Amino acid sequence: MTDIAVRAEPGSKSTRAYEWIRDRISRHEYAPGYRLVLAPIAAALEMSAVPVREAIRRLEAEGLVTFEHNVGARVAIIDEQEYVHTMQTLGIVEGAATALAAPRLTPDDLDRARAVNERMRRLLADFDSTTFTQLNQQFHSVLYERCPNPHILDLVERGWSRLSGIRDSTFAFVPGRAAHSVDEHDELLRLLRDGADPLEIEIAARDHRWRTMEAFLEARHPHSTDQ
Repeated sequence: MTDIAVRAEPGSKSTRAYEWIRDRISRHEYAPGYRLVLAPIAAALEMSAVPVREAIRRLEAEGLVTFEHNVGARVAIIDEQEYVHTMQTLGIVEGAATALAAPRLTPDDLDRARAVNERMRRLLADFDSTTFTQLNQQFHSVLYERCPNPHILDLVERGWSRLSGIRDSTFAFVPGRAAHSVDEHDELLRLLRDGADPLEIEIAARDHRWRTMEAFLEARHPHSTDQ
């Protein structure tokens, strides 16, 4: 990957191509495994192949695209096992971080989180999975960022980084989960405002993360039956 691919200027052709391709990946117009061919994309955008190539390299750096020898660039196929392991781990460490941060959260912090959640709720009527996911991370960051344990915070950030290639597509794949997620945010805020037991807060935050994982798995395997 090159610096120009990662640091493209806002408004540049490379950035425009990046946003155009990323939007189609997010909306599953370009599904996992879809081959990204430079010429037709460049023609659709009325530009040369060079900025498109830079955009694809940027998407590759984010984990949304993979490059295969003799095949070329493809939309990344979700490694389901890696996704499950990451979500399970993130649920545990984010739950712990939120519980440890709880006594340090101020009314202003909780108001800020509530405002972000209301923005998420307004998005439900005209759903944009990319913006919704960005706001979702903002919401949770407010709740765990005051965690006094830097090691746990590091683990949380690593978990979010591991999900960077697929987290936008999670809500795009299961948009119905978004409304439930917003409601669960309200419940989490209620627990924090009421000064609930830290263990109750930790479990609520953990289960919230795991429910998203379970909804995603159910959408991928709709005909599977519970054991």
